[in-house]
Amino acid sequence: MSQRPFDLLIQGGICLLPHPSGTGLIEQQADIGILDGRIEKIRDSITDPAVRTIKAEGLHVLPGIIDSQVHFREPGLTHKEDLETGTKAAILGGVTSIFEMPNTNPPTTTKEAFAEKLQRAQGRAHSNYAFFIGGSHDNVDRLAELEKLPHCSGIKIFMGSSTGNLLVEDDETLERILRQGTRRVIFHSEDEMRLRERKHIAVDMADPHYHPVWRDVETAVSSTTRLLRLARKTGRRIHVLHVSTGEEMDLLKDQKDIATVEALPQHLTLYAPDCYDRLGTYAQQNPPIREKRHLDRIWKAVLDGTVDVIGSDHAPHTREEKERPYPQSPSGVPGVQTLLPIMLNHVHEGRLTLRRFVEMVTENPCRVFGIQNKGRLRQGFDADITLVDLKKTKTIDNSWIASRCGWTPFHGMSVTGWMTHTIVGGHLVMENDQVLMLPQGKPVNFLETN
Repeated sequence: MSQRPFDLLIQGGICLLPHPSGTGLIEQQADIGILDGRIEKIRDSITDPAVRTIKAEGLHVLPGIIDSQVHFREPGLTHKEDLETGTKAAILGGVTSIFEMPNTNPPTTTKEAFAEKLQRAQGRAHSNYAFFIGGSHDNVDRLAELEKLPHCSGIKIFMGSSTGNLLVEDDETLERILRQGTRRVIFHSEDEMRLRERKHIAVDMADPHYHPVWRDVETAVSSTTRLLRLARKTGRRIHVLHVSTGEEMDLLKDQKDIATVEALPQHLTLYAPDCYDRLGTYAQQNPPIREKRHLDRIWKAVLDGTVDVIGSDHAPHTREEKERPYPQSPSGVPGVQTLLPIMLNHVHEGRLTLRRFVEMVTENPCRVFGIQNKGRLRQGFDADITLVDLKKTKTIDNSWIASRCGWTPFHGMSVTGWMTHTIVGGHLVMENDQVLMLPQGKPVNFLETN
């Protein structure tokens, strides 16, 4: 028996626990006792007293969901989102930890800018948080030092221009970056030279249906081919974000020793031309949503293990901005709040198992990024936990979206599978679509090398 009552006891849920072999997950009914922000005890049945008890019969108890790619726009672009509203959206969506991207204003490329972000998050973040440092032409020689900053999730490189002014497009600088430091480097992989050459397509056609024509398959494939060559040359491990083409998955599937891969719910759910018919510029993102053959090939990559991580690439813009005529309209859609229900609906419809999905948003991000003490329901680990009802059917609605942008491309979609409770650091912060507490998020810690 504990020396004092548990702070929180989860009883009767179907828990996704680490497999005894050390790889994979098993589903097993168990009780979980939480004390001082940690998982204190996991047993078939716990009868010890607790300050608060969650009766979890009929619910699945998951390790806290980690969204390793979000853009929360603070500082400089807070009319779209900020750390408070973005992390509120996260916990409403069952996400307990987020990694925020560096393309803010100013960009997060210095120790001082990084420290300012940490300070801004303190006491305002509803979920746990870490921040990427942006690699640029100006800070190449400092990246080995910057990647070791506490609570830094890694170095992020934009090879193709997206939102913001971070861009490293030439092989010489990319190689220099890959030779600085030891941690895995994270990439937005599109060929900037080709984007510039083909920009006239977007301008001339002035129609979002041409977004995947301008930013075509070759733009992605040529960039990722170059990136893999440079990773091999330097021996540096890489993580390729939001892979959008089947051809890239064919390249990446045999490079698992050096390259990990992220896929997005958007690229697994929406496809052209349908999404542009329905949503217009609200479906515009980089890299683009493409034809259904790419969606089908990305699904194959999810099922065969090529894809390591599912992230949201939450990238909000206001309605006014999105409704500008294409291509003046900015690229990006919100997603941190809908990642879990969209993917649980895919589980419900039989496209993948719950275990496979959960691995890609818990254990695998911990492996890819070297996260300490999270990602598993294990005694002694941080008590970040997400409870879901796999049978609950809801309709996603703009009115539910907590992001400052106030919209989602999935508005009106009926899904089966919904988050019922979010626990951050042992605190029950969300229950049945209601935020229960003031922000409880803490910075995420990382291993020295990953």
